[in-house]
Amino acid sequence: MTELEQLDISQLTTLDEAVALIDERLGVLTERNLVSASEVTDLLLDVRMLLSEKAKQLQ
Repeated sequence: MTELEQLDISQLTTLDEAVALIDERLGVLTERNLVSASEVTDLLLDVRMLLSEKAKQLQ
């Protein structure tokens, strides 16, 4: 059994939200020639916050 198969529905929903957030932001960033470090940092922090909130709920 893979790690993905071991995840329950609530974890998959959070992963889906994180992937959707990444896809949305990457769509915006790829249209540009230059991306600032602060924009990349914002994206990573948003994803981290989303996953951290879910991890706290599971504890």
